[in-house]
Amino acid sequence: MDTIVVSIEPPMQAEVSSLLREADAVAAALYPGEDRPSITAKSLEKPGTYVLVARSAGTAVGLCVLFRRTDRTMELKRMIVDRNARGMGIGKALLQGAEAEAWRFGVQEIVLEVGIRNTEAQALYRRAGYQPCEAFPPYKALPISLFMHRLIAQPSSA
Repeated sequence: MDTIVVSIEPPMQAEVSSLLREADAVAAALYPGEDRPSITAKSLEKPGTYVLVARSAGTAVGLCVLFRRTDRTMELKRMIVDRNARGMGIGKALLQGAEAEAWRFGVQEIVLEVGIRNTEAQALYRRAGYQPCEAFPPYKALPISLFMHRLIAQPSSA
């Protein structure tokens, strides 16, 4: 596999839209019938929102989004790795890239919500040092959600 490069990119790209649709499809398969708000590339074009894209040989193979919540906290959302590129360390690279960017922005904590059936993502986050926490605003505790956080004194090596 080629080197994986993770960087902040503009959201209005066909590859970003495609990966966001894949994230929605994965969520729909894991949680049929549950209300899941979609995120579009257009909705990510706002201050304090950063789309990190993982590329291999120039092709987008994964993404995640960081939303600034406070001066010291960012939320990680919509981590997705293309189904044809799973098992190659792309999720780990995205998480490391997100933490490095958050660190660069002076953020001290990353928070996230992950579905309880998404055991692969949970394992990735736990390996990187994320711990369960209470639901954070504007979210409410739900039986299908697990909330996690990590203080980032420095980015992890996941």
